[in-house]
Amino acid sequence: MSISGALSSAMQGLRAAGRGSEVIASNLSNALTPGYGVRSLELSADTTATHGGVKIDGVSRLVNESIVHDKRIAEAGQANASAILDLYIKIEDLLGAPDDPASLSAQTAQLEKNLITAASRPDAPERLSTVVASARILANTFNEASDGLQKVRTTADRTIELQVDQLNNALLQVQELNAQITKTQVQGNNSSGLLDLRQRVIDEISVLVPVRTVARDNGQVAIYSTGGAVLLDSLAAEIGFERSNLVTPYMSESAGTLSGLTINGIAFRTGSSSGVLSGGSIAAQFEIRDEIAVEAQAQIDALARDLVERFQDPAVDPGLAIGDAGLFTDEGNFFDPANENGLAQRLVLNAAVDPDQGGETWRLRDGINAAGPGDVGDATLLNNMISALSTGRVSSSGIFSGGSYSTIDLTSTLTSHYGAERLNAEQIQSFSATQVTELTERLLSEGVDSDQELQKLLLVEQAFAANARMVQAVDEMMQTLLRI
Repeated sequence: MSISGALSSAMQGLRAAGRGSEVIASNLSNALTPGYGVRSLELSADTTATHGGVKIDGVSRLVNESIVHDKRIAEAGQANASAILDLYIKIEDLLGAPDDPASLSAQTAQLEKNLITAASRPDAPERLSTVVASARILANTFNEASDGLQKVRTTADRTIELQVDQLNNALLQVQELNAQITKTQVQGNNSSGLLDLRQRVIDEISVLVPVRTVARDNGQVAIYSTGGAVLLDSLAAEIGFERSNLVTPYMSESAGTLSGLTINGIAFRTGSSSGVLSGGSIAAQFEIRDEIAVEAQAQIDALARDLVERFQDPAVDPGLAIGDAGLFTDEGNFFDPANENGLAQRLVLNAAVDPDQGGETWRLRDGINAAGPGDVGDATLLNNMISALSTGRVSSSGIFSGGSYSTIDLTSTLTSHYGAERLNAEQIQSFSATQVTELTERLLSEGVDSDQELQKLLLVEQAFAANARMVQAVDEMMQTLLRI
């Protein structure tokens, strides 16, 4: 080998060693960076030169796409499960625990207790006032539970708008990154940094919507939801949604009073079981707004209906005619069974017995429609009210239909039902979180191996030293020749 050939080979070796140390340093410094793909320097023999040498072919980015995909699906599931769990915790808070004095069951029990106390001394005005106060609080508790559910639905509607905007922006960002990656690769430059960034953006998308990616030419990718929607293929899709300022019990997507989703102007399903974007955070908000909270409202309405119907029965108060409202009313009116939706929000104590509405408490004892006070010692109506609360009755709607329940049994059944739903949601969320943790650990285990990188660094150091010694030897030979 000629001196010039040896020097050229040594310089190639030094460049390769220098580039190798850069790659190793990048790997070590990004060992825990989300979305970072391990870099590997690709070298080959330089067959174009007569003196041999080493050629740098480029830097490869190594990622286990299968684990990345599984982790994205798991993260979407965790986001979905966490949102659903938060809702069930909220519903439990609205209903209250049995030992909570502000809960529905506790307020119902308190009304029954106060009626028993009043029946023992029907002539005592303060005891009648206590019954009115507890009945008013019970009605307000129903109102607050219903209002809380509608606030949950309104918040979900607002969250959908924010997350749809986030999804649209992320899709446009991936579209731009696709173009940059293609340009970089066509120019023969390293696109690893852009690939890392694109992976992080797609990871963000997958929390909102579970997705799968399909490789396209020149380093580009297409993105599809697992439900079959095309989110990006060359161009990003535009997801459409219109927020409502306030969601009420009477609003729904099927009625056209709440917005669904559109993709490039075409309406798509949003149901939890068949929605094209099902499984992620956006789908969870639709499930909250259109399914779970609506179902919870229906159950509370069914409980309110049972309470109203017990007291508007003429058998409880013989002074009531057909069509007259009882102790609890539908905004002051007789309850129409065809208008059950939203009853809990409209539940009001009858003004005839409520001093705050101009009524008189003695009508609890003498009858809702009584024109004047009767026998102050007659506790018949008060005892009828006690029986109305404690007697088993077949509920007309809700999860209670088919069984015979007292009022306190109904409230306990509803509270237990949502307690069980919350426990089930906790199990699903815990499983999802564990799955994400396991897949994250697997992805990290196939990522940067610090020990291996340090071993590579030792080899690079040795190669650098060997090539540097070759340059030094060539220099010494040149100096010797010049001295001759």
